[in-house]
Formats: sequence, structure tokens, C-alpha cells
Amino acid sequence: MTVLALDIGGTKFAVARVDASGTLLDRAEHPVGQSPTATLRGLVADFTDPSVTAVGIGSAGPIDAVAGTVSPINIPRWRGYPLVAAVQRLVPGVPVSLAGDAQCMVLGEWWRGGHSGSSLLGIVVSTGVGGGLVIDGRPWMGRTGNAGHIGHVLIDPDGEPCVCGARGCLETIAAGPGLVRWALAQGWTLATGRPDAKALAEAARAGARIPLVAFQRAASALATAILNTTAVLDVRDVVIGGGVAAADDLLLDPLRRTIAERAGMSYLRDLQVKPTALDRDAGLYGAAALALLASGVPLRQTLPEPPPSTHP
Repeated sequence: MTVLALDIGGTKFAVARVDASGTLLDRAEHPVGQSPTATLRGLVADFTDPSVTAVGIGSAGPIDAVAGTVSPINIPRWRGYPLVAAVQRLVPGVPVSLAGDAQCMVLGEWWRGGHSGSSLLGIVVSTGVGGGLVIDGRPWMGRTGNAGHIGHVLIDPDGEPCVCGARGCLETIAAGPGLVRWALAQGWTLATGRPDAKALAEAARAGARIPLVAFQRAASALATAILNTTAVLDVRDVVIGGGVAAADDLLLDPLRRTIAERAGMSYLRDLQVKPTALDRDAGLYGAAALALLASGVPLRQTLPEPPPSTHP
């Protein structure tokens, strides 16, 4: 059995064919371009053949999984875009499943990323902050398909306005643009180049005080959101991906320390926070998993390698 996986982001589209065992057979990636609909049509046409029996889509949101529509913030032309119907026209007679891109990331990580637990919280920290959940071996989508969207957990009621219309969301503090805005407001400057999250990370690694504090502030906000979420759901394992998370120790080390300092209840003291194992392909694996689950195919997790034996 072969399924088609689509990962729809604000700046790039990716597509792959994946078999039921979780082997990624082939993949392609393309910038969104001037016509996102034409880009979608071209990629699907290149990867569709008679072996494809189902399609799974992970899309930037917000999404409406019930209506099959998406409204990616970075694709203004796609407000309420009927993505499921558009793909069904391109692959007639084949079932199409839709979830958020962060939801697909966590599902892909749970399936193929070497996580042994039955549940997983996934967070994408990039231009925005997204999230998703696997609970007891199944993706937990919620009423509209947006469950786990941790980026819009309220962190600071008096904080800056968020693009979602609320104020003080996690995304305003921990996402790349929020990190940079705060650092610039505190007086951080660059001699040359563009002040973005990558430049901020480089400055932090060089020991600059304001960039270091910016990452610590983001880690503190993430720790609050993670502890609140895991306290409610009793989930132990957390995986973090995305461009800002690629800063790795700048973000994850203070994040783990802050969680350890703040965890109260005993079941929160053994939280396992890890970086993504699948990187850019996590969303494709998750979209493929959506399609397989919709087809009634059970998922077999890739489990961690056992530790080497110490016996002679």
C-alpha cells in the first residue's frame, strides 16, 4: 500500500510517497511561489500514480478539519481555501485526510521518531509556535482539528497583541519574530546583516547578553506552557522542532532547567523534552500516518534502540 503525503507550509510545499511500513519512497519540495494552487497541482500531478490509495495532508493553519478548509497566515490567497476538495479533484476516488502541520509533525515523530511512549506532545517553534498531540497512540484533533495549538496558550495577559487577536500568547514571546522584536526593543543591534532569529542565535552563542536573555525568556514561556499542558493531560514526552528550536542548547537547556525548577506534582518531574528526530520530514511522515489510519492500517512505532549490553 502506498499513500501520498503533503506538507503545506507558509513558504514551502513538500510531497512524498510513503508505504505502509513507514518507508519514505521519494519526496520533493518546492517554494510556494506566486500561485500556491498551481504549485499544489504540479506537485500532486508529479507524485500521483495508480499505487496511491489515500492522501494525507498536514497544513499550516488555522484549519477547519470538518469543512476541509485551511487559512494559512502566510498564504493570504488561501483564506478558507477548500484544500481537501481541491486535492480530491486532483486524485479522484481516493480518500483525503487533513490535519494541522504541527499535528502531523508530532504524529510523524511518534510513529517514526523512536519514541516508546503511547502519548506525545509536539511543539514547532519557528515563525510561529504550533503544536499537536498523540494520546494513547492516536492523533488527538479536537472539535475543529486544532487541538494542541500550544502557541496560543495565554502566558502574559498584559503582553503584546498576537496575530490571532488575543494578547500575550506564547507565540508572541517564543516565536522567532517575537524573540527578535524583544531583543531589538532592549537595545540589541547588528553591525551588518538582517536582525532575524538566526542572527540572534549567533549573537547569543558569541555571549551577547541581550540575545542570551531573549532565549532564556522564550524558554521560560515555553516551560510554562508545557507544564500547564502536561499537568492537564498527564503526558510525559515532549518533542520540539522548527527553525528556532534548531538553536538547540540555547533554547532546550534553559527550557529543561526551568521545567525542573517549576515542576510541582510528582508526575511532572520526569518530563522528557527532546528535539525532533525527523527534522523536515516529520510532517510528511505524519501526513502519511493520517492517510494510513484513515484506511484502517495500524501504525507500528519505530522504537528506540536498546542500550548496548554490558555483559561479556
